[in-house]
Amino acid sequence: MNALIYIIIFIMGSFFGSFLTLATYRIPLHKDIIYKQSFCTKCNHKLSFVDLIPILSYIFLGGKCRYCKSKISFRYPLIEILTGLSFIILALGLGININTILTFKGIELLLGILFIVFLFLIAGIDIEHNEIHKGVLIYGIVISLLNIIYQYFITKNFNINRIVIYFVVIAILTILSTFRLKKKAKDDYEISVIILCIIINFFCLEIATILTIIYTLLIIAIKTLINKFINKGKKYNKKLPIAAYLCISNAIVWISIFLSQIGG
Repeated sequence: MNALIYIIIFIMGSFFGSFLTLATYRIPLHKDIIYKQSFCTKCNHKLSFVDLIPILSYIFLGGKCRYCKSKISFRYPLIEILTGLSFIILALGLGININTILTFKGIELLLGILFIVFLFLIAGIDIEHNEIHKGVLIYGIVISLLNIIYQYFITKNFNINRIVIYFVVIAILTILSTFRLKKKAKDDYEISVIILCIIINFFCLEIATILTIIYTLLIIAIKTLINKFINKGKKYNKKLPIAAYLCISNAIVWISIFLSQIGG
């Protein structure tokens, strides 16, 4: 029975992954992500249900669009697989089974899933467009509030002073961000990165957040060295997707924590 639960969790994760590939494409373009039917980005033909089955559709179609035969990027099934696996690791780390799925552990699983979705959206949009979408940040703040409510009323693991300080910082940064955009018409990417770090901290202990930042700095250092080597000393002007690196680093930290719990 537990194996069936984890199969369902993986399938659910793969469907979330399919949705995330759609969302990361449409959100920066301000297109509807709920009601508008999926379509091929090459020929614009609307896709049927059999074209949208996570992982399996890619395999059965040979990695090509059914209608125009254009090649489909492997990143689509890859993201579906990764989200499915991340959901399973989360569930294993929380100790989800037939006896706990309908308890408070189920709520923790749901909050974890919402956070995973947040990380994937931030990372995907940043990698594709070098931006942190404000709507996704707001979504992150909302799920942070939900997590705080859960911590306060259920687990009692709640420090009101810590939370107030963080939200005051977010409010100040949001005001600065708005002022900067209106008055100076400059990119507020750096401010959004700080807000992202605070949102991550709402779901992590401070030590996990610090590790996330350290891993991010290591990724940036390695990426910079690689760019210098590839470009042979020439100036590299492309902006690094720091937000994406933060999300990837945080995922590494969470996976390490959950795997250690599973192993223990």
